[in-house]
Amino acid sequence: MIIFGTKGYLYQLAILTLVCGRCGNPSAHTLRKRVTKFTLFFVPLFPFSTKYGTQCTFCGAEQQVTREQAEQLQAQEAGGQGGFPGPGGQAYGPSGQQPYQRP
Repeated sequence: MIIFGTKGYLYQLAILTLVCGRCGNPSAHTLRKRVTKFTLFFVPLFPFSTKYGTQCTFCGAEQQVTREQAEQLQAQEAGGQGGFPGPGGQAYGPSGQQPYQRP
């Protein structure tokens, strides 16, 4: 008898201040990595699915991002730059105007 299956792992990569695409509030977002691994006899052997996403701590909305976007967000967080495309694709950050400021 062979026992096989999957097991999921969730890693928190960073906490970023971003503008939520759903509620429009600048709030903390967690950048997460979800890895699903194939198991044989309850031993995880290799990953077969990796997904990245952000979750707004204000409204709880989740948004999937690509691996490249996740790496870019981590690099911005490590560099202290912050900022992320908000509603309409406009980037908010040190060089862009904040959504709660008047022009």
